[in-house]
Amino acid sequence: MKIYKMFIINALIIMLIGCGNNSEGKKGLFSISIKNEKKAYTTSETLSVNLNNKKNKEIDSVVYYMGSQRASSSEEIKETTLSLANQILGKREIKAEVYSNGEKFEATKDIIILSSIKPTLYTYKILESYPHDIKSYTQGLEFENDTLYESAGQYKQSTLRKLDYRTGEILQEVKLEDQYFAEGLTILNNKIYQLTYKENTGFIYNLDNLQRTGSFVYGKSKEGWGLCHGEQTIYKSDGTEKIWTLNTNTLAEEGFIEIYTNTSKIPKVNELEWVDGKIYANIYQKDAIAIVDPSNGAVEGVIDLGDLKKNVTQHAALDVLNGIAYNGEPNILYITGKNWDKLFKVEIIKK
Repeated sequence: MKIYKMFIINALIIMLIGCGNNSEGKKGLFSISIKNEKKAYTTSETLSVNLNNKKNKEIDSVVYYMGSQRASSSEEIKETTLSLANQILGKREIKAEVYSNGEKFEATKDIIILSSIKPTLYTYKILESYPHDIKSYTQGLEFENDTLYESAGQYKQSTLRKLDYRTGEILQEVKLEDQYFAEGLTILNNKIYQLTYKENTGFIYNLDNLQRTGSFVYGKSKEGWGLCHGEQTIYKSDGTEKIWTLNTNTLAEEGFIEIYTNTSKIPKVNELEWVDGKIYANIYQKDAIAIVDPSNGAVEGVIDLGDLKKNVTQHAALDVLNGIAYNGEPNILYITGKNWDKLFKVEIIKK
């Protein structure tokens, strides 16, 4: 009986070792190379890719993917062209699925895709200024029916406010619990959505009375920074180069875009505003707003607001520009910042 048990144990060990060797044997059999490889590419380029067959295995077919999109297929190993047109910007994965004698193998390669356009540069002209609460650590700003709504941050000081923007009067205010640090907000379908910073929680309010009606949690995004929305999607920044797309019904994260110019990524994307089909994204600590194509993350323009801060009262708690609101007026934005005592109506002008 002991000899029989030893035989079974040894057989199992051999089987496990054999399976492990077989699994390892599949790794690294194929790799992807790019002709004239570069550190980054633009959406105007087409790649010439080759599949390297290290063991000269017989190939039935090869299918290439850009992310989850099927890009090309072939029944043999040959140089294949992959167009980058209409691709989302940022770090993307090229994947080859290789079929050989009933088995599937994979090879992957990461690339960086940049925008193919140089951003247009804009400046501004102050048209009007209005009083703004100097104690408000502004995190989110949005108009609804000519009324301004503001989310103000800091632990033990966070609020949601309804304002008369012309006078700065607080028409209604809701205070958050001390453990929450309020961030961006947006308004959709008679609901206000408000983010918190590191608490992985967003709140939902009734627009009419600011009564809290629910909450939601984040997915893969680690923090809450800015919010805005288009017709079908809510957009959320998390302090990186990513802007996440949220389902308007469930608030679940469905994907993200990465914000890139024709030369580099834009990190620390903060407050967001939806303006005529584009995302206006405040670049944290840069006093600038990037005009972003929501379909792929390309920065189409940059608004330089570098000296706007000089027009507010200078004091110890004064912080960065952070607050973008659009009220339907062409080329007009309403801008403020953290602990600024003024809200500015500015005209955006091409340099």
